[in-house]
Amino acid sequence: MTTSRGVFVFSLVLALLAGSRSSEAQPPERSARIGLLAPASRSEDVEGFLAGMRDLGYIEGRNLVLEYRAAGGKIERLDDLLAELIRLKVDVIVTGGTPAALAAKRARTTIPVVIGAMGDPVESGVVASLARPGGNITGLSLVISEGFAGKYLELLREAVPKASRVAILGRPSANSPVQAMERAARSFDIRLQLVEVDQPDRLEGAFAAMAAQQAAALIVTPSPLNLAHRDRIVSLAAKHRLPAMYGLTAFVEAGGLMAYGASLRELYRRAATYVDKILKGAKPAELPVEQATKFELVINLNTARALGLAIPPALRLRADRVIE
Repeated sequence: MTTSRGVFVFSLVLALLAGSRSSEAQPPERSARIGLLAPASRSEDVEGFLAGMRDLGYIEGRNLVLEYRAAGGKIERLDDLLAELIRLKVDVIVTGGTPAALAAKRARTTIPVVIGAMGDPVESGVVASLARPGGNITGLSLVISEGFAGKYLELLREAVPKASRVAILGRPSANSPVQAMERAARSFDIRLQLVEVDQPDRLEGAFAAMAAQQAAALIVTPSPLNLAHRDRIVSLAAKHRLPAMYGLTAFVEAGGLMAYGASLRELYRRAATYVDKILKGAKPAELPVEQATKFELVINLNTARALGLAIPPALRLRADRVIE
């Protein structure tokens, strides 16, 4: 009995030692190499994406390598930056904004692509449908519906009740909220003035045109150019004393008055779940495109005071975040 037990214990020890050596001999966990392509430099995309990846067990420097490329508002650079990520042989490419998603579509790469945020991917021809994207691209959509565009006008009218003429800094395209706003404006008895800017050196002239037309307020659409030059836009709005509503909270954090829209951090956090599924073998063609569901209203009371505006208490209570 004793001998038998001794043999059993000895065998168990040998098995444990063998298992330990086998585990030590295993190669280290391979790092996932992810490319993130953005039209403009900002922090919300990286912070949100890395937070989402951490939630899923991916830690930068341990099992995650992030290759971040930003075009600084120069859309023409996106194709070259995307080609650079392709040469690096990243496992997945995450794109921010419609121009970056379109660049990924043009590249015809076989690398899986996850849209972090863009307009309507079906209208743009990036995916076949929301339910079954097809190809190698899927992700998240930020479609500005007519009701959503009406919300911009409703909130702006609450903050600036006498604003009957409102300027829009943006470009009318299939994925722009401009057309939806033009339709919604009729129900608010608001006249819209569209001011198109395709180069940053034309921003001064754009605000001069708003002043000449006696715009009482401003809506700034969430375009890559506007986002890249948000500090300048916010400064010009203050200079011309124009209360402005923005489509991204980054403008309010830079000193803008109000913003209403989807949380970029939340969108990129959700993008991480797509990346995780793809790394584990899922095919982008079979992952439905998700539409933004979390929206936030942010108000900067310091800016309101500087403009001589008294934000109604009811509007302040509805805000998800108030900057004082």
